[in-house]
Amino acid sequence: MMQKLLLTSLFLLFPVIGFAQAQSMTIEQAINTALENNYQIKQAENNRNLADTRVRSAQADFLPSLNAGFNGSRNVGRQFVQEDLSFEDRTTYGLSGSINANVTIFDGFANIAGLRGAQADRESEELNFQRLKENVMFDTASRFLEVVLNRELLKIAESNLEASRGQLERISAEVEVGSRPTVDQYNQESVVANDELTLIQRENALEVSMARLIRIMQDDSITEVDPVMPTVDEMALMPMDLSLNDMISAALEQRSDIRAQEFNIESNQQNYRIARGQYYPTVSASAGFNGSWSDQLRDPITGETVSFSDQFFDQNVRRSLGFSIQIPIFNRWNTRTSIESARVQLKNSELALDNVRFQVTEEVRQAYNDYVSIVKELESSEKALRAAERAYETEQQRYEVGSTTLIELNQANANYVQAQSNRIQAVYNFVFQEKLLDYYIGQLNSEFQF
Repeated sequence: MMQKLLLTSLFLLFPVIGFAQAQSMTIEQAINTALENNYQIKQAENNRNLADTRVRSAQADFLPSLNAGFNGSRNVGRQFVQEDLSFEDRTTYGLSGSINANVTIFDGFANIAGLRGAQADRESEELNFQRLKENVMFDTASRFLEVVLNRELLKIAESNLEASRGQLERISAEVEVGSRPTVDQYNQESVVANDELTLIQRENALEVSMARLIRIMQDDSITEVDPVMPTVDEMALMPMDLSLNDMISAALEQRSDIRAQEFNIESNQQNYRIARGQYYPTVSASAGFNGSWSDQLRDPITGETVSFSDQFFDQNVRRSLGFSIQIPIFNRWNTRTSIESARVQLKNSELALDNVRFQVTEEVRQAYNDYVSIVKELESSEKALRAAERAYETEQQRYEVGSTTLIELNQANANYVQAQSNRIQAVYNFVFQEKLLDYYIGQLNSEFQF
């Protein structure tokens, strides 16, 4: 019975264990997953579809409107009978139907402006959609690289803790035989405890960054990610020769948020034309067909009730053609208010474009300065790592022959570990900063290559 329970428990736990396994994933796969599942992108797609619908609606405004109607009646009570020239109680029935068409010939060019405005809104939505995709790609790549960096820092912490524990074992053995003072053991135990705390902090940082990455991908089937990245030695760490002015010019020309704001200005310009068009008269034409039937209509010769088809399609048919002109004279200054409102919206959108341009210029300049700084940091961190490694090796050799203290050795080891961490962070910051330049210039795509 106990064996059956154990086997059942193992079978129940097996899917959970399999589900909890880390999923290997490249940065391109993470970005594609986020682009596929992100709710903001789905909302933007809905907005694009709505913008297309509005364009079709604006195009249809040039077509005539067509309406049909059908009415039926039943009247009970005293009615005048024309044949007898008398009143009597009767129940009468009647039917009527109509079809009418109306077309706008001139409306102050509102239809034309409305169509152009809808087309500008559609282009703006498309460009906003592209920028949103770039934002999602940028955020996903940032969180992916954060996971990679924290994983590398965790490896350094694990390696350092393992070395500290090995050092503690050697010192403890030497203390037992009396070749080392007891204080060295206490100091090393403190170092091991600090390294254990650092390891816990690194593990927590990795878990937090992992949760942030999974959150942006929005895939319930992914519970843990094993990021696949080239090693530091495999990366091409070749700084680019950049021109700040060229970068700013490219950003002002290519950034989709700038172009979206330009189309927003175009849309507001068309709205302003629509508002001003209210001063013009409106000219429209109409045509209609109406037929009716009554059970009281009789043939004056035979006295028989005239049939439905003869009444509805022949005798009781009315056709109409006409046109109308409406000239605005006074509408309580509503037109003036609409024009002023449209003019203010246009001016505000122009000011917003200036602000976006200033913001883009500032972002590109900051990204450029950060890139120049990180290139210098990349070079200095490599030199610092080599120097810290040689210093640690030297201090270790001196400690083994008794010419230095454990405190000095631990300090050299701490400097070496810090230099390793700084080097890893500098490398991944350099890699990310290159993609950051593409993001601010407007050239970011999902094909990340390192």
